[in-house]
Amino acid sequence: MSKELTVKQLATISGVTVRTLHHYDEIGLLKPANVGENRYRYYGEAELLRLQQILFYREFGMQLGAIAALLDRPGFDHVRALSEHRAKLAAKAERYRQLIRTIDRTIDRLNGEQLMNANDLYKGFPLERQVDYEKWLVERHGDAMKDHIADSKRALASLSGDRQRQLMTELADIECALAEKLRERVSAEAGELAPFLERHRAWVGEMWGRPCSLQAYAGLADLYLSHPDFRARYERLEPGLTGYLTSAMKAYAARV
Repeated sequence: MSKELTVKQLATISGVTVRTLHHYDEIGLLKPANVGENRYRYYGEAELLRLQQILFYREFGMQLGAIAALLDRPGFDHVRALSEHRAKLAAKAERYRQLIRTIDRTIDRLNGEQLMNANDLYKGFPLERQVDYEKWLVERHGDAMKDHIADSKRALASLSGDRQRQLMTELADIECALAEKLRERVSAEAGELAPFLERHRAWVGEMWGRPCSLQAYAGLADLYLSHPDFRARYERLEPGLTGYLTSAMKAYAARV
């Protein structure tokens, strides 16, 4: 792109309002390439690509402050970030495709055109594997785990929908930051990871409905490492993240 765009032109092609672009400029999230003598803001290719990243991260629920911190980190890899966005969207698209298939099959069943197993009514929903997961926990950790599971369910049920969404955004921010530290080759035992791990432990405590002790936090690391669903999830976020996160959690629990 050779021609710079005015704020109005950028708003038109991006779907972001002029007011929002002004706000991004004011908070330092997206500064124009230059400001003309007429006080018009002008945006070049670098700014357009940065805005695209902002919109992707907003799509995933990340807060503006976290986006700014991420994009302004030395060595931010634009291509790697796009690859990560693609992986997340592909996973989400697959789940939506499965939900669409569930809808179509249910309509066919209601119209008498197709038989459908009762279990298939719920294919694609996030809690699809919850029963199997709970069974795995009890088998591995004993009957006492049943009370912990019940406490966690009550804690989650007591949270408003907005708070639940905020918690998931908080988790995404933490995991994104730790993945970035892994890419920067920061040691899993480094003290600079402590603020992220403390946030993570507090997040776990709120999800559990009780404080997460350091011993329990280290035990949770073992669970992450041993359960295939957790390993698959973290490896999708960043190759090597499972081992990095669990090592960091254990090191933090031993150090604090």
